[in-house]
Amino acid sequence: MDEYAEYIYQRRPEYRHLSAGDVTAQKELRNNLNCKSFKWFMSEVAWDLPKFYPPVEPPAAAWGEATFFPVGCHLLRDLGTNLIFQIRNVGTGLCVDTKHGSLGSPLRLESCVKDRGEAAWNNVQVFTFSWREDIRPGDPQHTKKFCFDAISHSSPVTLYDCHGMKGNQLWRYRKDKSLYHPVSSSCMDCSESDRKIFMNSCNPSSPTQQWIFEHTNSTVLEKFNRNLDL
Repeated sequence: MDEYAEYIYQRRPEYRHLSAGDVTAQKELRNNLNCKSFKWFMSEVAWDLPKFYPPVEPPAAAWGEATFFPVGCHLLRDLGTNLIFQIRNVGTGLCVDTKHGSLGSPLRLESCVKDRGEAAWNNVQVFTFSWREDIRPGDPQHTKKFCFDAISHSSPVTLYDCHGMKGNQLWRYRKDKSLYHPVSSSCMDCSESDRKIFMNSCNPSSPTQQWIFEHTNSTVLEKFNRNLDL
């Protein structure tokens, strides 16, 4: 893989210390056959591969705990282009949680984990709005291959294998803090009483349809929402 091996090591540092064994014979064979470089293969044969599997992960649009805020929340910090939001809910302060459910299981609301370390990971309350315009559990450097998925208006929001084809897994994070689902033309909503998360008709004034990520990248969000009047 020549210099492209470095991209793998950046994603999987532990691989750097693994021995590939003696590859002298393979290198000699490549030289004797006048084989093209791996860079040539990537530019001439697999030229479209980086579009779907970029060597360097592009920046995410948002990440952190996805928190629903009813009336009474306080915005504690706003640092401009790269916003860092810490939301305190005077009432319930509930967060999206996967509950370690199997694929197809609905997302739920649970009490927000205060510890930002292992406890948050164990409760799976950390999410990333990725460059693919889908939402996945994990921080930008450690996302899982499961995505928020909704099939229709009023359907529950569930986790399914990420397919990268947008569709049911395409989301828009709008200026009113709603998570808009273009396929169903609806917004992610929740019920405080039974802690369910589901799609519903968009209502900008509804506090149960307002969601906050702790960190947002306004440049990436503007790119996602360009020409969409969101």
